[in-house]
Amino acid sequence: MAKLKEVHIPNKKAGFEYILLMRFTAGMELTGTEVKSIRNGNANINDAFCFFKGEELFIRNMNIGTFKQGSIFNHEPLRIRKLLLRKKELLKIKNKSSEKGVAIIPVKLFESERGFLKIEIALGQGKKAYDKRESIKERDVQRDLRRVES
Repeated sequence: MAKLKEVHIPNKKAGFEYILLMRFTAGMELTGTEVKSIRNGNANINDAFCFFKGEELFIRNMNIGTFKQGSIFNHEPLRIRKLLLRKKELLKIKNKSSEKGVAIIPVKLFESERGFLKIEIALGQGKKAYDKRESIKERDVQRDLRRVES
């Protein structure tokens, strides 16, 4: 049997825009055409964010493109999707996110070992302009070190 391409869709802006404090792995409620579209690599989480509605956590602006062979059963690309976490984790996230300046950001979308699609979310605090310059400087130094080693 042919090995399928592994799903790994990162949010490149997350590490640059936020200081990531705590990370959690969550499942998602998806339809069949959404799963097929994600496995084809047709998803984008760069503009996505998470929010609480009651006691449940949802993700908004996660763009999953329509599935070409989906016909009338296709999904809406920008619909709000429910995230699946344990109750203890939800309480911890809700308490931390209620603090000033803390947001819930999706970091990456991936496929677990068992074949389920998961999303890694993080509690993040917004970076100031000087923090962003520091991270750019660190990245340049690491790149130069790797060049010297090669």
